[in-house]
Amino acid sequence: MTDAVVFDMDGVLIQSEEVWDEVREAYVRERGGRYDAEIQRAMMGMSSPEWSRFLHEHAGVPDEPAAINSEVVRRMLAAYRDHLPLISGAVAAVQRLAARFPLGLASSSNRELIDTVLDVAGLASLFAATVSSEEVAHGKPAPDVYLEAARRLGVATERCTAVEDSHGGIRSAKSAGMRVVAIPNPSYPPGEEALALADVTIGSLEELTVDVVSA
Repeated sequence: MTDAVVFDMDGVLIQSEEVWDEVREAYVRERGGRYDAEIQRAMMGMSSPEWSRFLHEHAGVPDEPAAINSEVVRRMLAAYRDHLPLISGAVAAVQRLAARFPLGLASSSNRELIDTVLDVAGLASLFAATVSSEEVAHGKPAPDVYLEAARRLGVATERCTAVEDSHGGIRSAKSAGMRVVAIPNPSYPPGEEALALADVTIGSLEELTVDVVSA
């Protein structure tokens, strides 16, 4: 039985990986660092303390991690305010499930970005609990952010269904003990091994119904 639904944000509600990629690549190159596909993929799912430290230690960015984080987030906020890349069907899917379940959100994005996205999209009031991985010890694929979302919702993890798109996110939710509905991101699809962990795989948010979540 499902008593609550916990959404990922990046890649599920907003098509943001391209924005993250563009913003971080421009910043890293400006600061004389290295940015390539290996660096990009390594950071997917990392919390902000983790990826900012990674850019400093492995991509050659000379700035301290706190300064890296602050500048990248500033640029991301500006990009979202200029254009929020909502995925088709996101608003309707959240509204549809909010009418039946309490909703949580477990995201690798910074708190400021979560709040801005939900406010701009008009969805903030529909989420009973939101968690940034910067608020827990470890980012995805560790289970911490999903465990904390369930705790804030007051629902046992095994009574929650997570909605995820990425390899790290699927592993994170599954490790937390949640049922997982996967909607593979076509731009950054999860590997077959991770996708095999999902309980249900669907093609789009239009297919994310109460019955799919509850099955």
